[in-house]
Amino acid sequence: MKVAVARYPIGRPGSFDEFAGVQRRWIDEAAQAGAGIALLPEYLALELAAMFGDHVGSDLHASLSALQALRQDWLGLYRRLAAESGMLLVPGTFLLDVGGGRYRNRADVFTPEGGHDWQDKLQLTGFEKDVGTIEGGDALRVFEYRGLRFGIAVCYDIEFPLPVRAQMEAGARLVLAPSCTDTAAGATRVRVGCLARALENRCFIAQAVTAGNAPWNPALDVNTGEAALYAPMDVGFPADGVLASSDGRDGWTIADVDTDALQASRAQAQVANDRDWPRQSLPALRAARVTALG
Repeated sequence: MKVAVARYPIGRPGSFDEFAGVQRRWIDEAAQAGAGIALLPEYLALELAAMFGDHVGSDLHASLSALQALRQDWLGLYRRLAAESGMLLVPGTFLLDVGGGRYRNRADVFTPEGGHDWQDKLQLTGFEKDVGTIEGGDALRVFEYRGLRFGIAVCYDIEFPLPVRAQMEAGARLVLAPSCTDTAAGATRVRVGCLARALENRCFIAQAVTAGNAPWNPALDVNTGEAALYAPMDVGFPADGVLASSDGRDGWTIADVDTDALQASRAQAQVANDRDWPRQSLPALRAARVTALG
C-alpha cells in the first residue's frame, strides 16, 4: 500500500469553503498518485483560526474556542474526501473541547467506507502544558484497515518507546506520526524518534510536517522538519532507514509500505531488536549497580 505524507505549508484561509477547496486539491493529488493512506500534519485545524480575524488567530485560547463551531464541518469534509478518494485519511489533528474547558489534541481517522475513529495525543510538550487547557489522552489504539494494522503517535508521542511498542505488540506494522515543530532541535527529536521506533520495532513510520511561517498564530508560528517514511535499517531496506523524504520540497512524499517485505527482512535480519526486546526486562537488567572504582 502506498502511503502519502505531507510537508504542508500553513495557509491563511478566509473561510471554511476556501480551506475545504485546498484540502480537496491535496487529497485529489495523493489519490491520483496511487496512495491508499494520506497523512496531514499536527495542528492542521488551527489554520482555520485565520478565518475569525487577527484578534482570534493571535490568541490561542480564543482560537481553540472558535474552532469548536467548525467541528462538524471538519468531520463532514474528511468523511466526503475519504469516500470520494478511496483513501484512508488522517487529516492531522483537531484540538477538541472535551468538557470543562479542556482540549485534547485529536487525530481523526476516516475510511472510504464511512468509518471514523481517533487517537488523542498522549504526551504534552512544554508549550502545550503552558497553555493550561490542553490535556493528554488516556487511551492507546491500534486500527485495522484492509488487512493492515497501524497506530498513530502524534508528534511528541513518537519520542516515547513503550506506547509504540504496545501498538506493535497489538499487531501494528505502521505508525503514523503527524507532527508540528518550530525549531531545528524539535524537528531532530521527532525525526530521531521516528528512526528509533522503526529500528526497535521493525516497523514502518510515516511522518507528516507543517512548513512555512504563520506569525499570526502562536502555535503555528515557525515550522521546521521534513515529511518522511522510515523503515528498519536492515536487509531489504535503505541503510539509513529513510524510504522517502521531502528534502525541502512542499507537497506529498509517497512510498510503498510492504508488510511482505518487512516479514522477509525479518527472516534474514542482521539484528532483531523487536524479538530481543524482552531481554531488557530480565531482573538483572532492570536496575544498574553502582561500582566504585579505585
